[in-house]
Amino acid sequence: MLGFLIVLLSSAFFCIQNVIVRVLFNEQTVLGVFPTGGFVAPTLPNSFLLMFMRMLLAVPLMAALAVRLYPPTWKEIGQLRHSEQRPTLQRAIAGGVLMFLYLALLYVSMGLIPVGIAITLFFAYPVFTALFSWRLFGDRPTPFRWSVMGLVLLGSILTLPHTSAAVEQTTLIGILTGVASGITYALYTVVAQKSFETFHPVPFTWLSFLITLVLSGVSLLFWQEHGTALPWLPLWIGGLLSAIVTFAGHLLNNIGIRMIGATSASIIGASNPALTVVLAWLMIQETLNGLQITGVAIVTLSVALLGRERGLEKG
Repeated sequence: MLGFLIVLLSSAFFCIQNVIVRVLFNEQTVLGVFPTGGFVAPTLPNSFLLMFMRMLLAVPLMAALAVRLYPPTWKEIGQLRHSEQRPTLQRAIAGGVLMFLYLALLYVSMGLIPVGIAITLFFAYPVFTALFSWRLFGDRPTPFRWSVMGLVLLGSILTLPHTSAAVEQTTLIGILTGVASGITYALYTVVAQKSFETFHPVPFTWLSFLITLVLSGVSLLFWQEHGTALPWLPLWIGGLLSAIVTFAGHLLNNIGIRMIGATSASIIGASNPALTVVLAWLMIQETLNGLQITGVAIVTLSVALLGRERGLEKG
């Protein structure tokens, strides 16, 4: 049960990250008190910039806390240079590349189509995680888990706004990158699960952050906005907040994957759209309609049923 609570908490941090991105891209009234946001346009170069700023702060933040969280962190990272550790090193590098790719694809999708649609497409990833785990680990989902997965996805979709205007803005590239980001994240969770057999989540997560930082920085060299004065102070404040919740979310999620497996963790993670709606309502006063409340209830019940099934299996 602890593993489920850890993954659920990581989902809450990811949801806060979604709200932060929404505020950075679009002006909002935070906590009903002060209007802020809309600092940059949701373009691909600005997406790389926000990702780079987030990781530029998250990498040293995690480096400073790594030894307290897991004392042998730097020893395990140093051992990766040995030839017998090459498979572990390759999986760690793959994890970092996949993290960069799924974030880049998701940011591109959010820049081209409405955020709600992009997040919905991304959170189809538990289906792909289940398929990859089945193929690679022989972890075949039970009919019950397939049912729960379907209910979670249904509830998540119900929580998202549906307007004709949003549909008119949808482009093929945005749809493809949204789905591709979910597939890539599914691969990341499966690679993480395999890596955690021989490598602790703390050094694995730090290496993923470092590789994402390097790749986003290189991307900015080839594609960046020109002739635009950026409000650096609010961007750095947003970057710091984003770094903190990103660090907490990924670390807790990877620890959860180690405890309950990638498939179960991804099913719980699929509650993010519902949790995002609730947090957006609390933080920036985005209201819930009856359909969205129904979706939140479906997701909550589904995750509770999944936790009960796992508890019965272990009992």
